[in-house]
Amino acid sequence: MDITTTTCPRCHKIVDKQAITCPHCHLQLKAYGHPGISLHRATGEEFLCDSCTYHADDSCNFPQRPYAKECTLYQNTQESELELQQLREANSFSNTVKNWIRRNQSLLLLLALLLICLIIAILQL
Repeated sequence: MDITTTTCPRCHKIVDKQAITCPHCHLQLKAYGHPGISLHRATGEEFLCDSCTYHADDSCNFPQRPYAKECTLYQNTQESELELQQLREANSFSNTVKNWIRRNQSLLLLLALLLICLIIAILQL
């Protein structure tokens, strides 16, 4: 399976990622009238709202809330927390310093050579 295909959640057959409905079982894969927006579905007896960020922070205005089985705005709480944690780690001081050093290696090398020349000049006095 390549990046232009996916599997149908109902029949598990390979379908084009741009498909609005599954050509095999006719399950709607994208939001009606909005082919670029994915339609998220609950699995089993659980509701999407139970694990949705918008339900947790009470900013959801979806009419089927809190019993939505399908939603276009669904955002998994665990994925959001993971992204936030990765963002915090990426913005930490040590990562900032490492990135600065990586971007300015030539400058640091030049400063090191200058320092060595200065030390040699001082020792020869």
